[in-house]
Amino acid sequence: MINLGKYSILGINVSAVDYESAVSSITNAAKNKQAFAVSALAVHGVMTGFLDSTHARRLNGLDLVVPDGQPVRWALSGIYKKQLPDRVYGPNLTLKVAESLAREGLSVYLYGSKKETLAKFADNLKRLYPRFKIAGMEESKFRRLSTDERLELVERIKASGASAVFLGLGCPRQETWAYEYRNLLNIPILAVGAAFDFHAGTLPQAPKWMQDAGLEWVFRLIQEPKRLWQRYAILNPLYVWHVLQQYLGLKKFAPTMPDGQEKIESYG
Repeated sequence: MINLGKYSILGINVSAVDYESAVSSITNAAKNKQAFAVSALAVHGVMTGFLDSTHARRLNGLDLVVPDGQPVRWALSGIYKKQLPDRVYGPNLTLKVAESLAREGLSVYLYGSKKETLAKFADNLKRLYPRFKIAGMEESKFRRLSTDERLELVERIKASGASAVFLGLGCPRQETWAYEYRNLLNIPILAVGAAFDFHAGTLPQAPKWMQDAGLEWVFRLIQEPKRLWQRYAILNPLYVWHVLQQYLGLKKFAPTMPDGQEKIESYG
């Protein structure tokens, strides 16, 4: 089990952990009904915080931000000499947490994505882990929620008896949701984005060799060029440039912490 602490990558605190440590922390929080907000960030996720100071504070208010992308893991290694055996890939983390919670007899609330994807995701989780318990599931409304809708959602999740939430709203909305609902639910919230689509079988994953080489973005760009070309054409070079400056000591990126004044976005 590896937990080497949190380190700033462009002002975003990323935890240098392995799968075992992340799963253990999430499972313990679920068993003890403790607030514990988790996100798995690749380059795009880090850059959303780098380019938006308010969102950076939200990200730094999460309990655990794992290095989802190889370039984020490489930054931890290059800048801080924190060697990890692998990245902590959100879709894989989702399955490992699902397996752990099933073993403990704890249930999960699935929130986000589309109705069809959600149903397939739930079926596949139960097929993989027969003891996996789903306390409830609800698709995204793909808009902001009213105050009443937000409170009603909290009550539905609480009433379900869920010990954790798997959240699939896409970056950065899911991280905002996890930050805003953390203290309202007081259970782990795992923001896993594309894991819903991958494990539902509605979106293919990159071959392992591309994932290991940090080339997953190429595969995803080929799959969804219209949606993703700006993300990768602009954000990837920006990330490399600024991480290089941090590595060379030309710039320092101190993380900013939440001050409680962040605007409530209420994405749902």
